[in-house]
Amino acid sequence: VLVRYIAILALSLEAVGTLLLALVWVPEMGLARGLWFSVFHAVSAFNNAGFGLLPDSLSSWVGHPLVNGVITTLFIIGGLGFTVLMDLWRRRRFSKLSLHSKLTLSGTLVLALGAWLLIMLFEWRNADTLAGMPLADRAWAAWFTAVTPRTAGFNTLDTGALAVPSVLLIMFLMFIGGGSNSTASGIKVSTFMVVLLATRSFLLGRSQATAFRRGIALSAVFRAHAVVVLSLMMLMLANFLLIILEPDLRPLDVLFEGFSAFGTVGLSRGVTTDISMAGQGVLMFLMFVGRIG
Repeated sequence: VLVRYIAILALSLEAVGTLLLALVWVPEMGLARGLWFSVFHAVSAFNNAGFGLLPDSLSSWVGHPLVNGVITTLFIIGGLGFTVLMDLWRRRRFSKLSLHSKLTLSGTLVLALGAWLLIMLFEWRNADTLAGMPLADRAWAAWFTAVTPRTAGFNTLDTGALAVPSVLLIMFLMFIGGGSNSTASGIKVSTFMVVLLATRSFLLGRSQATAFRRGIALSAVFRAHAVVVLSLMMLMLANFLLIILEPDLRPLDVLFEGFSAFGTVGLSRGVTTDISMAGQGVLMFLMFVGRIG
């Protein structure tokens, strides 16, 4: 039953996304090519695959409200997790949702809005990204850049032209990823939220982490900390190897590749084709481990 619901939900959302994107791309590209673009990008977005059909991803529609709105909505919903989506479908009200769903939804909202504001702050005067764009285009470009690191992988701005603070923020977001049991990777939003809540409880001298007036099981806290520690150790080792293997590339670009691989995001600062076979092996290992979880 659950598999049937998941299949119906996924196909329905992808179909709606295809129809909405076709309103833009069919008039621009013609019926056959426009429909193909719409289907491909709707499926790629919902599944957080990040594959596009153009070399510059979706940069040609950096300020288009419909394209930006549909694509980001699809990959955010796909990244919430089917457990959360089914919980929303059955209970409809936030107050009745499970603790896992509440943590995932609240964490996703805070991370998305916070990253949106920070990206606008960091890139506002960057002539290679937001500076010079109309105000509405800046807002859409910053929003897309803020939410795509949840492992969506699309881009409307040149990732290689982003300021260093933006790059570090995106690496942090790629490490967190999306929701559990979703199409996204990373350590997962709920894991990140549990670690934050447990840390807060420790600092306040409390014996149990709580959220929304409910206690979080100690086993869940241990599991969340284990996931974070193991992921950080693996990333540190892999990035250490990448820095050694790629001495001719800028360290920040190499580290970005490592974080992007672990989160199976697909974003790059333009150095992927310059990485050696050994370095590509390290990246492939990170992608497999990051996807398996």
